[in-house]
Amino acid sequence: MIQKDFETKVVGWAFLMAALLLWSGWALSPHHIGEYIQASDFEAIGESVWTWIWMYRIHIFGWVTLGIALFALVSVTARRPFRVLILPGAGMIIIGTFTLAIANAYFYNYGAWGVGQTAGKSLAEIDAFMSDILYTNQYVTCFIRFGRIFSGVGFVLLGFAFLKWHLLSKWISIFTILFGFAAMGIILAIPDNFEIYKPLFHVKVLWALIMGVSILKTGIRFPN
Repeated sequence: MIQKDFETKVVGWAFLMAALLLWSGWALSPHHIGEYIQASDFEAIGESVWTWIWMYRIHIFGWVTLGIALFALVSVTARRPFRVLILPGAGMIIIGTFTLAIANAYFYNYGAWGVGQTAGKSLAEIDAFMSDILYTNQYVTCFIRFGRIFSGVGFVLLGFAFLKWHLLSKWISIFTILFGFAAMGIILAIPDNFEIYKPLFHVKVLWALIMGVSILKTGIRFPN
């Protein structure tokens, strides 16, 4: 039985909106913060601070919308026997997604606030300011890493649910599983190399886009 109705349309459009907000907020941002805030970030942000603020807001709402899309997916698919994998899988992705949203909210707040705090200051004063936020910086870096690992575990479980019960196409199911293993593997094997992980953000956005298009086009398939 294929379900293709108002419920699946809500799920599909939520995934599409999440992909649009996440990627447009990133692509249109005049500056990207790395794995943690550095003193040089404040000068770069200050060159177009309001554009940067609004793009970060859009990006953060993209994470929130991805969480909404996953909650909507659960509301449609969490029935026996699928829920034994759907609930923990989507739940772990949601936990990871909102962990990443909180981390990005920190970057957004401290990035904008730090522009004013460091404007016109000497190098010694800027160094002192960076020392004051060092521990928070480290906590947020930890949030980002755990958000990615939590999400990776969820992608593996969710992908196996798709594959076992043929809820979505086979290639989307395998793509979901492989992305989950990649997200976990890179963080666990190379925890201090942010550059290697960066492309996986775009893969995640692509996954959300594919999910949205697929669910809108073909719905969700349930075994009789």
